Amino acid sequence: MDEVFGNSNFMCDITWKRIASGRKATSHKWLAVDDIILVYTKGSHRISSQYLPYSEEYRKRYIYEDERGPYFWDNIGTYSEERLRKLEAEGRVKYPDNPNAKPRIKNYLYEGKGVIVDNIWTDIPPVNSQASEDTSYPTQKPEALLERILKASSNENDLVLDCFCGSGTTAAVAEKLGRRWIACDLGRFAIHTTRKRLLGIEDVRPFVVQNLGKYERQAWQGAEFGGQRAEGGGQQVAGGKSQVAVQAAYVRFILELYNARPISGYVWLHGLKGGRMVHVGSVDAPVSAGDVSNIVSEFRRAVGTGAEAPATNSIDILGWDFAFEINEVARQQAAAANVQTRFVRIPRDVMDRRAVEQGDIRFFELAALAVEVKAAKRAVTLTLTDFVIPPDDVPDDVQKAITHWSQWIDYWAVDWDNQSDAFHNEWQTYRTRKQPKLDLAANHIYDAPGRYTVVVKVIDILGNDTTKTLQVVVE
Repeated sequence: MDEVFGNSNFMCDITWKRIASGRKATSHKWLAVDDIILVYTKGSHRISSQYLPYSEEYRKRYIYEDERGPYFWDNIGTYSEERLRKLEAEGRVKYPDNPNAKPRIKNYLYEGKGVIVDNIWTDIPPVNSQASEDTSYPTQKPEALLERILKASSNENDLVLDCFCGSGTTAAVAEKLGRRWIACDLGRFAIHTTRKRLLGIEDVRPFVVQNLGKYERQAWQGAEFGGQRAEGGGQQVAGGKSQVAVQAAYVRFILELYNARPISGYVWLHGLKGGRMVHVGSVDAPVSAGDVSNIVSEFRRAVGTGAEAPATNSIDILGWDFAFEINEVARQQAAAANVQTRFVRIPRDVMDRRAVEQGDIRFFELAALAVEVKAAKRAVTLTLTDFVIPPDDVPDDVQKAITHWSQWIDYWAVDWDNQSDAFHNEWQTYRTRKQPKLDLAANHIYDAPGRYTVVVKVIDILGNDTTKTLQVVVE
């Protein structure tokens, strides 16, 4: 932390007592009941003091009461002549009969902010299994804890960053307090939990979920194909191989596992399989809608232009990850260009030499969503009719427990009038422990006739997105 922020910016430790009293200590060691929060500042930034309500014992001091509320007579402090005259005019100053005694002043309860919070926090309990905010995430922190931290260290519309967001407590509290936020995590389950939690906030502002790559795959590529990132961000070289050579070796490896033949002379097209062109996505970034646009453009230029030209109007697009909204959206964009696309996930088993040697590598298409649309004047009903999920990431016991396709869906949402911007969550339904059943139909009445772009977003039980765009015309 000193290296990141500078040791001169260290302010203090905060001790949060996260376990209530009454727990029995084990023999021969102390019972650990605290978490330590390290407080660093940014330059001259200082925290805003937080306050706790007065104790009942303290409130007993306010033994009098008038139209302004409870008060007691307190010793008068140091006031300017102007301030003292104003207090006298308000009837808040009492001069004693003894000329040697000091005047007294009415101290009202409503004027006090409370007891200032110090660096020992014993008043915030941890999240228990019965709490409404519980997500069953093992490291979840209570919202009250993050509310105190954010109120002390930020103002409305400030930007809050949580690099290890876990269950999303920081992002949820920041959203409720009117802060902007960025939440990050390496785990897909953490991102899924955070997103679902945010969508449960009333009037949540639109937000974007982005996938920024996988570092373990970069390490695997370097070890397997001889690539190593050069210091200072220059060209990657190792063992005499340039990054171009490393990338080419990686692409050939994936094509071989996919039973496709490598081709040359293209930038975005890498192989052929059964007359279909094949694109292999990089290890360090998800396949994006922009990638698909480039792939389709090069494909159209390649049709009928040589011996390795495609024999069918089809492309298989292989990727480790795909932009969260790519599946149905990019598929529809390609269809508009009269190109059939299949999005195929590269399984992480390709990094397992034993699986490769045993021939256990299987490729699966991304999930596919079917939606039925019915319009009557200005009323529209969307009904999910089918959802197919690739089984490669699903444990066998989970697959066996699925008896209907809808059980793959954790929640789904609708943007009824998307303007080609961020997805606006205007309607949603999702499973909870109290409400495990999922509605499969959504209804909406438009205020005016016209043609509307409707975006349906489905998130499966693994946290993967499938998005479908529909055109709806109402009278």
